[in-house]
Amino acid sequence: MTQAVDNVALLPGYLAAGTAVLVLLADLFVARRVVTLAVAAGGALATAVVAIVVGAGGDRSTFCLPDGCSYLLTNRSALVAAVFGFLTLGVLGLSAPLLRAGVAPTGEYCFLLACSMTGGVVLAAAGDLITLIVALETLTLPLYVLVGLRRQTMESAAAAVTFFVVSVVATAVSLLGAAILYAVTGRLHLAALLPALTGDVSLAGGAPVRALDLPLTSVGIALLVLGLAFKVAAVPFHAWAPATYDGAPLPVAAYLSTASKLGGVVAILAVVTVALPPAVTGPLLAALAVLTMTVGNLVALRQIRMTRLLAWSSVAQAGYILAPLGALALASGRTPAASSTAVTAAVAYTVFFVVLELAAFAAVVALREPTADGGRLDSYRGAARRHRWIGAALALALIGLAGLPPGLAGLFAKVAVVRSLLTGSSGWLAVVVALNAVIGLAYYVRVAALLYAPDPLNRPSRPVAWPVAGVLLIATAFAVAIGFAPQLVLDWSAR
Repeated sequence: MTQAVDNVALLPGYLAAGTAVLVLLADLFVARRVVTLAVAAGGALATAVVAIVVGAGGDRSTFCLPDGCSYLLTNRSALVAAVFGFLTLGVLGLSAPLLRAGVAPTGEYCFLLACSMTGGVVLAAAGDLITLIVALETLTLPLYVLVGLRRQTMESAAAAVTFFVVSVVATAVSLLGAAILYAVTGRLHLAALLPALTGDVSLAGGAPVRALDLPLTSVGIALLVLGLAFKVAAVPFHAWAPATYDGAPLPVAAYLSTASKLGGVVAILAVVTVALPPAVTGPLLAALAVLTMTVGNLVALRQIRMTRLLAWSSVAQAGYILAPLGALALASGRTPAASSTAVTAAVAYTVFFVVLELAAFAAVVALREPTADGGRLDSYRGAARRHRWIGAALALALIGLAGLPPGLAGLFAKVAVVRSLLTGSSGWLAVVVALNAVIGLAYYVRVAALLYAPDPLNRPSRPVAWPVAGVLLIATAFAVAIGFAPQLVLDWSAR
């Protein structure tokens, strides 16, 4: 069968993949760090801008068969692709001091980031299970190498091995779940899976039965969802995150905490809202959300290292992202209005979170030496007195993640989640979210207060590289802007 290819729909993916190739060529023929970084940054910016422009022109699809399309560029997928592009651009800015210090070869570093961005852009528009899983692994695979780039430390090597082993197991679980669902239904396109799962299948020598009544079907659904839950570090699939974040270079940890988590959320949303029966996935996601936010917040209370605190905070935030989807456990949460509100809240919360998380990591990078790790919390005592604006930006990001004013972006994100749960008649889950938000205040406010505490060591201030300062300024300004205009993000997420 000959299929028509919509090259306009594929343009963001072309640009992302082309950026990876151009980075290698620039590194080969020019061999100058500034040029290689400029090519990578220009490609990431072009990918983000083109995704927005193409997405504004209406929905497009390509690689289509009668039962569905493998690539669907909608307003929402264009937004996600643009976020991947901007996140890659920001992480490249944070990486400039690291590359200047010679910790990693510039060409290979930028190439791996561009490859990961390509996986994220394609993942945003994936319309079948094969495209979704391959794109998700393309997003994740380069990160195994990037995590281990601090070659002078055993922690970095251990983090890379831990991340690799656990990720391979999670991928195998996801593929096994997808294979079982294909064996039951004979379908791979996400749009065709749900009708096939809720319809009848014929068994050899017996009468047709509903696919969902087969025990193997529930096993396949659970394996697929649980395998994808690893990507967002949902409990109990979270053990890799703290060690990996702490062992990775700080810019790579920032990318893991933002782009990698965004990819996991996109994959879960794709299968849960389009392909799988909400009556089966809803209770599973509700349980994951409660475990994730509760364990993440409680363990974060005991952390004494900055990167590990941000890692456990990121685990808790994944619980808030999954919480609206837990409303699908009840019939009242599966009505079109309630389901749409839940998906909008999950997407919007993810956007708010990645902006605030990027700002937090940018401030940490600005306060640390280029080759250093996140360090202990005690080393940040009085940081806002030495670096007034950087300390204020970090405090704002932490308060925003806590959901307190003046961090309005985080506040409105949590309000959107609670509202979606109330709309779906899941008041009990809204109470759990509220209680966990109160627990989170303890460590977020404690660290923010530490930034302004007197420093008995009277440590001197240090200069900040302008690319890092620029990323911090833009991320903070954007966090403030969407805090005052959250409806823009909510409206775009609802499309």
